[in-house]
Amino acid sequence: MTPDWHGQALVIVPTYNEKENITRLVEQIRALAGDVHVLVVDDNSPDGTGDLVDDLTAADAGIHVLHRAGKLGLGTAYKAGFAFGLARHYQFLCTMDADFSHSPESLPALLSKASAGYDLVVGSRYVPGGAVEGWPTSRKILSSGANLLAHLVLGVSIRDCTAGFRCYQRHVLEAIDLDAIFSSGYSFLMEMAFHVQQAGFHCGEVPITFVNRTEGSSKISESEIYKAFYTLVRLRTRALPWDWVLAKLRRQKQETIG
Repeated sequence: MTPDWHGQALVIVPTYNEKENITRLVEQIRALAGDVHVLVVDDNSPDGTGDLVDDLTAADAGIHVLHRAGKLGLGTAYKAGFAFGLARHYQFLCTMDADFSHSPESLPALLSKASAGYDLVVGSRYVPGGAVEGWPTSRKILSSGANLLAHLVLGVSIRDCTAGFRCYQRHVLEAIDLDAIFSSGYSFLMEMAFHVQQAGFHCGEVPITFVNRTEGSSKISESEIYKAFYTLVRLRTRALPWDWVLAKLRRQKQETIG
């Protein structure tokens, strides 16, 4: 089947102990129509995930792996993947989880929307048609609450700005100063969405069904939730027009003295 998008895509998949999923996931991505390559960024998984991918690369030139010394964080894994993809001139750089919470079958929809002119496309749980399966109510509330606050506090138009299922056009990543992105965990996703929109890029979403992992263990911790809320406060404070605020305070002080 001929895809309705044009160009070469790289799908970046950070991993840590994903041996139950990684072979099947990579094979399904490579089976998609179009020129879709895979880069696994493995943080020295004790379960041998990286070794499994090494075997896959030997048989398929469209599969790549970066071996890192240890568990260095999701944000730095994305940055390493972006650097790899930009150096090799991929047109589209996508990110997704390794646990099948993001379905490879949804990748063509992201690529199609990006090819139609969107600079960043997010596979979204929180637009009409999107859904979450397998989460407890408490986690749904935390996730939807964080995204609602990002929308209200930061003015981010993306409704699912903590989603890791994304497609960036290469010029977005060339324009954003990735070294200036402070967050290293899941908050990295929120911060990237903020900076991409601040830079004036055209952002869009496609609905997906997020399915809680059935193999392996979750990598998100309670501390990551709190870091996300801290990131909201930090970005909002940084975005405030301080010159205007300080000028207003000086005027008020002068009026009080007068």
